[in-house]
Amino acid sequence: MAEYTLYCFAQSGNAYKAALMLNLCHTDWTPRFVDYFNGETRTTAYRQINEMGEVPVLGHKGMRLCQSGVILDYLAAQLGQFGPNNEDERREILRWLLFDNHKLTSYTATLRFMLTFGKTGETPVTEFLRTRSNGALTVLNEWLNTRKFAVANRPTIADFSMCGYLFWPDEIGVNWNKDYPNIARWLNDIAALPGWVHPYELMPGYPLPDQA
Repeated sequence: MAEYTLYCFAQSGNAYKAALMLNLCHTDWTPRFVDYFNGETRTTAYRQINEMGEVPVLGHKGMRLCQSGVILDYLAAQLGQFGPNNEDERREILRWLLFDNHKLTSYTATLRFMLTFGKTGETPVTEFLRTRSNGALTVLNEWLNTRKFAVANRPTIADFSMCGYLFWPDEIGVNWNKDYPNIARWLNDIAALPGWVHPYELMPGYPLPDQA
């Protein structure tokens, strides 16, 4: 039995953040597929796993942890990799984790969901979401202009959090090389790390069945 179990599904960028960390650390882990598109997270049984009804959930040593930022922080401490080396770095990593959750993932993930899975087409709502997403991407692109990675010029959980939804440019509707060249370079550097795997290959549930 694997040491870590990650409740996840292939289309979830939040789950990918944790799955990527586990894989890059060459951890003994196994995915537990969550059938999100057929409503599993809304069931009573799943709410007993996570009362928030979300993925990811990390199972380890009898505990279940949820929220990707919490999981990343926990794994960095447990595995001794990709975390801070001092208090200044800890605060800087936290700053970018909060930026990601509030400004980047929140808008980018919702935009992708509406366009790719909700199939809404462009609407005033997606226009608003794209504007907010682009604003966050602009901040990140400019920050990476003089830095290889977000914190301390080495990969940390801040990078793994912010990249969670960005390996699907076609589904977001963005051209990294054209629109955000520093993000393009940064994503390539992350993809070059030993153990990197695309989310659709790393977690179960892709492709979606027609009835999902």
